[in-house]
Parts: sequence; C-alpha cells; structure tokens
Amino acid sequence: MSIGDVYSVASVPDCYYVDVGLYGRTEYGSVYVYDTERPAVIDTGLGTNPEHILGALDEVGIGRDELAYVIPTHVHLDHAGGAWVLAEETDATVLAHEAGVKHLVDPERLWAGTKTAVGDRIEYYTEPEPIPEERITALEGGDEIDLGDRTLDVYHAPGHAFHQAIFHDAGTDVVFAADAAGIYVPELDRVIETSPPPGFDLEAVIEDARAIEELAPETICYGHFGPVSAEGRIDEYVEATERWVEAVETARAEFDDEDAMVEHFRERADTPEVWGERSAAGEIRMNLQGALRYLENRDEA
Repeated sequence: MSIGDVYSVASVPDCYYVDVGLYGRTEYGSVYVYDTERPAVIDTGLGTNPEHILGALDEVGIGRDELAYVIPTHVHLDHAGGAWVLAEETDATVLAHEAGVKHLVDPERLWAGTKTAVGDRIEYYTEPEPIPEERITALEGGDEIDLGDRTLDVYHAPGHAFHQAIFHDAGTDVVFAADAAGIYVPELDRVIETSPPPGFDLEAVIEDARAIEELAPETICYGHFGPVSAEGRIDEYVEATERWVEAVETARAEFDDEDAMVEHFRERADTPEVWGERSAAGEIRMNLQGALRYLENRDEA
C-alpha cells in the first residue's frame, strides 16, 4: 500500500478509499469516495495533498462538476483540512455538523487550536482558508443525506469532539465512524484509543461507541485507517480507552510533568514501530493532554 493508492471497500458497493499520507505515512489517514448517484467524499485529510483525493475522483470516474457533497465527519483538521480545497476545486456542497460550521467559515481559532494540539507536527498541515457560508449545509443528528441510490443517516457523536458526526448506510451495512470507534492500526490489527483535547469525554466516548454497536454494522470505515469488519471492535475500543484513562490517572500521581509522562508511555507503546518515533510520540502527547483535561474536569465536578 502506497500513499495516493485507491482501494475498493470490499463489503460496500461503489465505495472506495484513498490513503492520503497523513503525516507522511502510509495507513494513517483515509478518505472515502462514494460513487453513488449523488457522489460524495467523506473526510478530506489535512489539505496538504489534495491531489490524492482529486486523483481518486479521477480514478473512480467522478467529474469535478459531478461531485455532490464533501462531508467532513468533524472539523479536526486531519479530517476537514482539505474541505476548503475541494470546495474550490469542485461544485460540491460541504455538509458538516452544525457545531462545526462556524470553524469552516472562519477557521482562525481552529488553526490556532490545532497548532497547540499537534506541536511540531504542524509542519504537515496546510492553514485552511474560509469556505463561503453559502457553500455549507449544516447537519444535525437525525438528518438524512440523500445520495440518490443510498441514504446516510446522521448521528451526533460528541465524545471525541463536540462537532463530530457519524454516518450510517443501512442499505450496505456500513458506518463511517470518524474517530468515534477509535483508531484502527492495520499493522497491529488492533483498535487503540484517541483522546485529544479539548473535547475528549470518557463517558460520552463510550456512549458514542455503544451507539455504533447498536447499529450493528457489518463494516466500520475508520478515518484512521481503512475499512474493517465491525465484529468485536467496539468492545476493543471501549476497553482500550478505559485502560488508557486509568493509566493516565495513575501516571499523573507518579510523575511531575507532562514530558515525563509522555516518555513513560512512549517506552511502553508499540506504535513507534509502526508510525515512527516522532508521530507516535506526538499522538501520545495529544492523547495524554486530552485525558488529563478530562480527569481535571471530572475532579472539579
């Protein structure tokens, strides 16, 4: 598998995904192309390599004037960073949860928060430009996205981020899960936690994950990374997230500062072997900050 390669989602007709090379690595960030009567792109990557998504449209046979929708699952820039580029390059309407629309229209605060959250990995990002408000349609839980021969049911999933939505196609038994079902690491065949600041909330994360379980999909399409059989994955994610928060709670009582905690978890992680030391350490730090903030909020409640 190489960056820019396009693959079929085997269990979902007319659905494809492209490896957009998140942080310069393979099998880390996926964007989905739905070749339905009203074609859609689900998630958009960082915006750094839009040619991979545009190339996927070309490979699938969707013209720039034929793309109906660009649908970021949430406005974290590893999912929505390319939305403005696709809005410029196509005639598509951008669909996003209502809580995130303002950040697409005016991304200044989103960009500032991203720089704080991802640290030196900001070099992989492209600063987003505003999307004209008239090009965006706001979504809320309970909406349906009409793709012509398919329908996506919209569910608000705020545990990972208050502006996150997931999409269920009951006709093909698939959920586009954003980050609500964790991060799937193909090389490890394992689902791991994701707990970025500022919005991570353990109880809400579990509620979102169990909501996906209630839908009983055959396939989960992960933003990180790729389509996977749903069997057992929700339990795996919930257990991993609960263990992670417990481990962070123990570590904050043992270590004096964040750097020491990052090193503690880095030494015990196997993701550096997959993602490289820098990317893995960056993910650990970001997840640590989110979990610590959650614990602080819980303590103050």
